[in-house]
Amino acid sequence: MSDDHTPLAVTKANVRMFAPDGTPPPDAPDWIWDYDHPYLHGAFAPSDVEYDSEDLEVEGEIPTDLCGAYVMNGPSQRFEPVNKKYHYYDGDAQLRAIYFRDGKATFRQRYLRNGAFIVEEKAGKAIWPGLAGPYDFRLPGSPIKDVSNTDIIYHNGNLLSLWYMAGDPYKVDPLTLETTGRENLKGKLKHSLSAHSKTDPLTGELFFFNYQDQPPYMSYGMADAEGNLKFDIDIDLNGPRSPHDMGLTENYAILHDLPFYHDVDILKAHGRRVMGFHRDVPARFGLIDRFGRSDKVQWFEAEPCYILHVSNSWEEGDWVHMIGCRQDDPMPQKDGRDHHLASMMAYRRRSHVLYRWSFNVKTGETREGMIDEANTEFPTVNTHMLGRKTRYSFNQIIPVPQDGTLEGRCQTFNGLMRYDLETGETQRYDYGEGVYGSEAPVAAAQGSGKGADETRAYPVIFTTDSNTWQSHCLIFDAADITRPIARVKIPRRISIGFHTTWVDGSDLWAA
Repeated sequence: MSDDHTPLAVTKANVRMFAPDGTPPPDAPDWIWDYDHPYLHGAFAPSDVEYDSEDLEVEGEIPTDLCGAYVMNGPSQRFEPVNKKYHYYDGDAQLRAIYFRDGKATFRQRYLRNGAFIVEEKAGKAIWPGLAGPYDFRLPGSPIKDVSNTDIIYHNGNLLSLWYMAGDPYKVDPLTLETTGRENLKGKLKHSLSAHSKTDPLTGELFFFNYQDQPPYMSYGMADAEGNLKFDIDIDLNGPRSPHDMGLTENYAILHDLPFYHDVDILKAHGRRVMGFHRDVPARFGLIDRFGRSDKVQWFEAEPCYILHVSNSWEEGDWVHMIGCRQDDPMPQKDGRDHHLASMMAYRRRSHVLYRWSFNVKTGETREGMIDEANTEFPTVNTHMLGRKTRYSFNQIIPVPQDGTLEGRCQTFNGLMRYDLETGETQRYDYGEGVYGSEAPVAAAQGSGKGADETRAYPVIFTTDSNTWQSHCLIFDAADITRPIARVKIPRRISIGFHTTWVDGSDLWAA
């Protein structure tokens, strides 16, 4: 490929649409071959097969104290897109789950059947446009499709699917992956929920936030472990914002008001959500009483930035610490070779660094600083330690883009990094050439409780090898991630997904 800005077409030569033996990704729908779009091909290609598979083949040995389910949500477009426009975030939500019990593994894959999916399934075609627009305000519910494909959490005996643009949460049976209906907290929830709402692993309480284009621009609330809404507090902001995550400690929630948001006038006039980064506006973080005992928010200012994902947050004396992946510039320069996909590709190539923010609740002081300059994201911690001090963060490594290939300019994960926040030391495991990984929940070992060794746990990851289209689940020991302790073979290719959760076996098989 020359160094000019000639647009790249999706071809066998520049993106892994085919395995080396010439075979395309299995289970991909036929309509994708009419699309010059890297996020519909290769490891990103949709897989529209729903299936179960028992007693999976294992290389190595599954630990007997690894008991529960690893569930991933993510896009898998079922029908040809409206207006032939597709954004990577548009795909229909598909859940993939692997269950571990007594040293054996079972796999299950199902589409999430939320309201929009059911309407389109009956029609046999796509009806709602996606993020690439144009938005259609004549459609019911949402002017673009609420795909609910971003996040998956566990609360009150159900999995809950969540959308990053704040949509309707849907309940899913954690054992069958069958969608059972919209979660409305016993009729008390009157608005949407954003992705990255949190469930406390020790109490089962749900802490959520929501954002929208009309006042109140944000809300924060909580439901108990049985699904009873306890409070829902309006949060005053200067206008609509696009927060993606929140922090949670034992006594506080940390809300994000960041200077990266869309122009409401353009949305109303042209039906497009155009984001802008306002470098002259500070980032703000609002500490609010976690339990809603007060609606007062203590705001702290920091250097302008954007944050997709928080690793963890905790308290030490008067200080509240938050670890997350920071973007200094969420609007990188476009590459002309991406042609009609330039904006989408540029957003996916943003740089993220592990970073620490500290807020003093007595003095109002903010301290902040970078932990590591490596480009990593999707940070996770031991599933029993959310909101409590953790020493380790487990992040996905984003490779440096390579010139000349569309594949090199699509954001993928090619390795796992473990950060030691006390010593600064790191461990890493590289998945291999052409092998792509997923977010890695750190599954606490069965029987471990509060105060247990943080590394008595197992990071688990789905990988897909674009050389063979073979997918695996890798199991690591949290004490040493330099090599997996087991590899579980998945019968069919898993397309690249978004966020994941771990459900303890004690919750799944309580009876």
